[in-house]
Amino acid sequence: MDPYGIMMGLILVLTPIICWAFTAHRSDMRIPMKRWLQVFHDQRYYLHAMGYIVIIKWKSITDTLNEPIKLRTGHWTEAVYSLEGNLTQHVQEFFLNDTLTAILNFHYLFIYLFLIYVTTVYFAYTGDRDMTDKVALNYLLIYALAVPYYLFFNVEVTSSWIPGMESLLYHEGWYSVFYATHDPLDNAVPSLHVAIPFGILLLNYLHVRENGGTLREWRHFRYHMFVLLNTALFVFTILYLGIHWFIDIPLGMLIGGVGALFIHHLQPRLRNDYGSFFKGFTSKKIRQHLLVEGIVALLMLTTILMAVQYQEAQVEERISYQLGPDDSRFEIIQRFDPGMNVHSNITNLDDSITMEVVVLMVDIAPPAMEEGTIDWDIVKTLGEVQYVAPQATLEVVIESPMVFHYIMMHNPSQNSSGDVIQVRVLNDYHEELMGQAIALSLASLWMTGFVINRIRRLKKYNRKFYDSTPSHLWEQE
Repeated sequence: MDPYGIMMGLILVLTPIICWAFTAHRSDMRIPMKRWLQVFHDQRYYLHAMGYIVIIKWKSITDTLNEPIKLRTGHWTEAVYSLEGNLTQHVQEFFLNDTLTAILNFHYLFIYLFLIYVTTVYFAYTGDRDMTDKVALNYLLIYALAVPYYLFFNVEVTSSWIPGMESLLYHEGWYSVFYATHDPLDNAVPSLHVAIPFGILLLNYLHVRENGGTLREWRHFRYHMFVLLNTALFVFTILYLGIHWFIDIPLGMLIGGVGALFIHHLQPRLRNDYGSFFKGFTSKKIRQHLLVEGIVALLMLTTILMAVQYQEAQVEERISYQLGPDDSRFEIIQRFDPGMNVHSNITNLDDSITMEVVVLMVDIAPPAMEEGTIDWDIVKTLGEVQYVAPQATLEVVIESPMVFHYIMMHNPSQNSSGDVIQVRVLNDYHEELMGQAIALSLASLWMTGFVINRIRRLKKYNRKFYDSTPSHLWEQE
């Protein structure tokens, strides 16, 4: 069984235990078991379950678009690296410990999945309809908000770019196949491991403030602190394991904040708490929404198109990876349909060092990653070694459909004081998917425009930013 299957099994077992533990001090918070099915039906919680299915599909579609359009969208890792340098590598080296690595590898996957699912169940279990709605939407909509950034502003994970930095998660044998087939490793900005739990925290805060209380007095304060502590640990984990950059943290909080504000202000309308969903809609108000939110979306779309145009112009100067002495890295080639193929050009940009390359299926690679690093001596036994001379390009055609492949690259230099190889990898999937990528991003652009417009109108009418009352009620006051 793969890591995801094991983690989901653990979640199913531990969810009722966690729900019980966080209500042990107040058993009156619990929905009696005999009423579960009735509450599930009456509160339409089946829609929440459908939402999780939708986002899993949404993510799958996003991932299938990510790699084929990268020939045009490129990545922005070099710009981020110019700002941060080796800061994350220093964090990793200072705390590096095998036990800590094992614990954080587990935490990164399990607790993240656990918070996504158990939080919805917890609030439903305690009879809090509004928070159940909000945290379920949190996962769905925050991922939707992140889509254009993942597709058009790719940033490689730190361990793929910083020479000598260890990939403590992606090169771990048991996890490697799972992550290679679920994560393109260039969705570093923003971090959803920050955005989604931060969204939960902000939703808690907005909900409590609007109801006139404080978090410490709130009946869910213990669970709130559980989320807060794990969010803080995520911040450290993503830096230590060689995944995210420092800039991902505030950007993740920004995405989580936009998502939480959108959900908080929309949820009362979805529940018809103030009349029908469309109550208060007028032609004047619709035009105002279209104007302001349309302008915001258009400005963001223009930025995306300018970014794509810039990256297309820089394709011949683009650097994909940096390999320090005795470093190994890999490019993931996602699976494709029968009858298709992928052409990859791997260019060694160094002036003096010959680079080694092995192309192999992801499923056979784990023996080379049993110790948390890529063992190149084992890699060479798994596939044919090809050599890329200085300033030369290796052309590879991958023709095996429906399986993921690695293009593994190795810098054979043993000079610990330098000899960093820069590599350019360009993959042509022979698909034009830019239109689909833009269409998939429109929801994010509109949600951002909605939040900006909502905050603007609240300020205009001297109302608090957490006031979720529909505007037609306070505009009449």
